[in-house]
Amino acid sequence: MNIYNNFIKPYIGWLFVFVVIPLLLIVFYAFTKEGNEVLVFRLTLENFIRFFDPVFLKVLYKSIYIALITTVIAIVIGYPIAYFISLTSQKAQTLLILLITMPMWINMLVRTYAWIGILAEYGLINTILGYFNIGPINFMYTDFAVILGMVYNFLPFMILSIYTVLAKMDKAIIEASYDLGANQSQTFWKVIFPLSIPGVITGITLVFLPAVSTFVIPKFLGGGNYVLIGNLIETQFITIGEWNFGSAISLIMAIIIMLSMVITKRFDKNVEETPQLRSEGRSW
Repeated sequence: MNIYNNFIKPYIGWLFVFVVIPLLLIVFYAFTKEGNEVLVFRLTLENFIRFFDPVFLKVLYKSIYIALITTVIAIVIGYPIAYFISLTSQKAQTLLILLITMPMWINMLVRTYAWIGILAEYGLINTILGYFNIGPINFMYTDFAVILGMVYNFLPFMILSIYTVLAKMDKAIIEASYDLGANQSQTFWKVIFPLSIPGVITGITLVFLPAVSTFVIPKFLGGGNYVLIGNLIETQFITIGEWNFGSAISLIMAIIIMLSMVITKRFDKNVEETPQLRSEGRSW
């Protein structure tokens, strides 16, 4: 056991240097501000109070709004794709999962830049519309462009989460539903979908959390004037140099993210308990 502990020590040191220390610095800057000639730093809550200005609350509201829309669209598109993949043969599943994950091998910045060439005024879409004497249509720097970019980048997380649950589902349960007289629609809504909800919840977590805090996609597809909470944090640290206020916003977002994870985990726990209620043998 002591030998294995020696292998763990480098990873603990890595986590401490690159995770724990940066987090402690963020907490320190969030609760301090520059002092006077006697004190270099002073403890304060002004950074958090400042965030509750209506301007910044509007940015937070829009970030959550865009993230929720992205998550809903990801579910609507991702679930049918994951369900279709789970119904194919093992070789087809491997190929389809490979095709879905291949774009993720490319850096997200490059993928986002590609959408600029597609959505721009003289991009691919407007070029095609031009052949039909339509347009040009302004897609760039709109909610549509930002949501499209987020869905494209985060959709694989939703598909993979749902597919993993569907692929591991016991086929005997589905066959039993048919033996009991259920049709395909009843089997899906009363058996398959309820059992796949844990995968949906995992997908919601993996899509919503990065969507609410991303800054690359709104920056390039939304234009410089399109500000979400991730762009606000980036601006405070890099452009303005307000590390204290930026750290406070980061802590507030961390709290929001942790609360959302607690809610989804509790909901997932409730879902796992519901199959016991369905085992009482209700008629279709």
